[in-house]
Amino acid sequence: MSFSGEVKKELATRMSSARHCQLAEFAAIISFCGQFGRDNEGKYALGFQTENEALVKKGFTLLEKLYNIEAGFRLTEQELDNIMQKAGGVGEPVNPLTIKNSCCKRAFLRGAFLSVGSMSDPRKGYHLEFVCNNEGQAKQLQQVIRTFGIEAKIVLRKKYYVVYLKEGSAIVDLLNVCEATVSLMNLENLRILKEMRNSVNRQVNCETANISKTVNASARQIEDIEYIRKHYGFERLSETLREMAEVRLENPDAPLKELGDYLAPPVGKSGVNHRLRKLSELADRLRLSEISEI
Repeated sequence: MSFSGEVKKELATRMSSARHCQLAEFAAIISFCGQFGRDNEGKYALGFQTENEALVKKGFTLLEKLYNIEAGFRLTEQELDNIMQKAGGVGEPVNPLTIKNSCCKRAFLRGAFLSVGSMSDPRKGYHLEFVCNNEGQAKQLQQVIRTFGIEAKIVLRKKYYVVYLKEGSAIVDLLNVCEATVSLMNLENLRILKEMRNSVNRQVNCETANISKTVNASARQIEDIEYIRKHYGFERLSETLREMAEVRLENPDAPLKELGDYLAPPVGKSGVNHRLRKLSELADRLRLSEISEI
């Protein structure tokens, strides 16, 4: 099962004890995926347009708790109107009075995610969205999410209005608001693991870059020293530069600090760097003089 499916499975099992919260969640389900039809006898049947069996089961459970109506029961027009007055119409924004309390807003968001929500695999990226049929639904959903200090954006995708979050921390906060505690902990564990891997990769890349930089610098230094020995001669160098040149040739892979320990007396990293720079400058002058003679 996908991570999104796991979240929905958890939310489907969470039932508010308060009637007003049950109504808020039911109103969200009716708004986003409710449907009704009429038979030849003029009776109505209320259902849910979804392939999520857990959502259908929860929808009918709420219907029975709130209105004492069982699944498959035929409704009169008056009974259907009574449900719609309290829960709101299919495809319409929910009555603001139904979700005025913070606890009811949480229940509303649970119903919304169960109905039209989804999220990507957090191991690949962070993205959570609600696909709404109209702008009114999308704006109400965005506003409810914002009341919890979570920033959500809306984008028009073909004929649908999509409310989405792309920050991992924002998605964690939303799961917390919906009270999806198990999914929240699983996501946090995945986030920590992902951040640790990214940190290790950055460190390895940094160390690799430093090693590459050291190797390249050593190769240039050795090339300069070999050029000096061939075109100038070590005997013409000062004692300190000659010793530095010989030590570098003998230890081509050694870092600067280690090279300093081989000198007599030992020299610090900055002193080694200064002497090697002097040798490189001499090699450059020799190359320029050779070009001038040509």
